[in-house]
Amino acid sequence: MTKGIPADECGASAATALGGKAAAAGVEGNREVGGGPDDEVDEYDELLAALGRTPEHDHRIAIHEAGHALCARLLGHDVGGITVNPDAARGYEGLCWGVGHSEAFVGGAGDACDILDALSEHMPQAGEDRRTVADIFENVYNRSIEFLAGRAAERMLIDGEPPTPADDLRQARELALLICKSEHAVETFIAHCEVAARDLMKPYGDVLIVLSTVLRIKRTLDGAEIDEIISDVQARKALAVEHRRRADWRARELSAKSFSSHIEATIG
Repeated sequence: MTKGIPADECGASAATALGGKAAAAGVEGNREVGGGPDDEVDEYDELLAALGRTPEHDHRIAIHEAGHALCARLLGHDVGGITVNPDAARGYEGLCWGVGHSEAFVGGAGDACDILDALSEHMPQAGEDRRTVADIFENVYNRSIEFLAGRAAERMLIDGEPPTPADDLRQARELALLICKSEHAVETFIAHCEVAARDLMKPYGDVLIVLSTVLRIKRTLDGAEIDEIISDVQARKALAVEHRRRADWRARELSAKSFSSHIEATIG
């Protein structure tokens, strides 16, 4: 797998926001019982060795799954949870579940093919009224954006071209076949959905960094924890903006006061 960005290279605001979450994830707890930073690194190295992963690979999967979850929430869809722990029996290395879009780094079957089989014969042909299936078109669009969000997140935060997410693309293609009538249309639709996913997440890069970093620490996050992390980062960001606004206002007040004093002294 291609190399990722180490957690210690994240932005200062993201690192600040991460502080409380790292403690909640048990990092501080390890220190309280006598384990030091070296012990934590050793435990992580041992875990990766057991999984047969490099830190870069683990980092990539965390960003990929965090991208699925963040994009789903930005679209207003519930997320059951995400994990970076693999399941050899089910054939995945990372998973986002609860919204039907969810298997990343997987080579096996998913649910999109079942949707295609069930709905394809009921979809309108060219020139036929589409109003009765408008909800299907909307769902195909939104779910395809979620499918492509994992790779879009990797491209946002990791240098180099990410590996092809075979199952994400397979399911997105199967959904696209419900509304696209040619291979060119399918490819164009998929390319658009990835751009749309990136556009959605771009203003929330700090959230993506924090969410993926906490995921690497805790290994699995449920929907409530995901929402808490997103809310926490957004609240800290809003607070920082308010602090800057107040500091700017205070600076303007002092400047105006200084100017007024200068004018009075000049006139006097």
